[in-house]
Amino acid sequence: METKDRLSEIAGGHDRPAFELLLSCPYGLSPSEVSVVFDQTYDRIPHPDVTLENSISEIWDKRVQKNPSLYNGLKFRYGGHTLSGRADSFQKTDFCLHLGLTDYRTFMGTNLNPLWERFLIPSEDDWRRCQHTSNPLGNGAIVETSDQEIVVLQRSTNVGEFPGHFVFPGGHPELASEIVVYHVEPSMPEDKLGQTSVLDVEQACLYWYIPEVLNVRSAAFFFIKCSLQSKEIQQLYGSAQDGYESTQLYTMSMSEVDAATSKMPGCHQGGFALYKLMVMTMCFTSMKKLITHVGFTSLALLLSS
Repeated sequence: METKDRLSEIAGGHDRPAFELLLSCPYGLSPSEVSVVFDQTYDRIPHPDVTLENSISEIWDKRVQKNPSLYNGLKFRYGGHTLSGRADSFQKTDFCLHLGLTDYRTFMGTNLNPLWERFLIPSEDDWRRCQHTSNPLGNGAIVETSDQEIVVLQRSTNVGEFPGHFVFPGGHPELASEIVVYHVEPSMPEDKLGQTSVLDVEQACLYWYIPEVLNVRSAAFFFIKCSLQSKEIQQLYGSAQDGYESTQLYTMSMSEVDAATSKMPGCHQGGFALYKLMVMTMCFTSMKKLITHVGFTSLALLLSS
């Protein structure tokens, strides 16, 4: 169900919510229900304040001097979405994601700028409010193993944002030499699990869309059911494609992840909060079906007596 209600979780050290929920799909969206419009209409609009615009290059240059391993790359930019149908039910839903083009340099210079709030304009519409920011579409995955553990990574200290933090597999999709928009959603399991080298996927659905309140970064979260056990994933981690972005892979129980969320970025806190919502929804649905079945069975026995 689409909503603008802010959830009560608080980011560590900040007197504001860690994330804001734009779209919740506790029953999941299949690939056939998700489409993408990729157009320059959804590119970033430069800010009229020249000094503020120039700070983008200044911040990037300073970052690269401190960390020469940083490199620029093209990213998909979130430019809004449309939704028809009810995302909180089993009814057919059509979700269209609007994407433009941005890059990592602009992301560091706008969303991660110490003056990031000056790039925002007053508006209830998130797309208009963030029209001067890079706003790359991040994505993440709650990966559940066959023995019902959850995959968690610890980020390297050499990455540009949230070094050393706990995160779920994810990142920002990058454009190759040939732009294939289909990559954003249906091929997402391989993209996300490239950091873990886990490619044996049973089920993958888009469940949530959330922006982090701090730095207004957007992320689409997926739930992935993996057919491998925890120990098998641990063994595969050493051959991960993008393993340099993380230093350790953990498989945790739901309660262990709950305890670790305070050390996660806001969007990942939101991803886990909504994973719990999905689990509760599925449990409620199962109980409802069971009660209905028992009720019909009791009625049948009563009528036959």
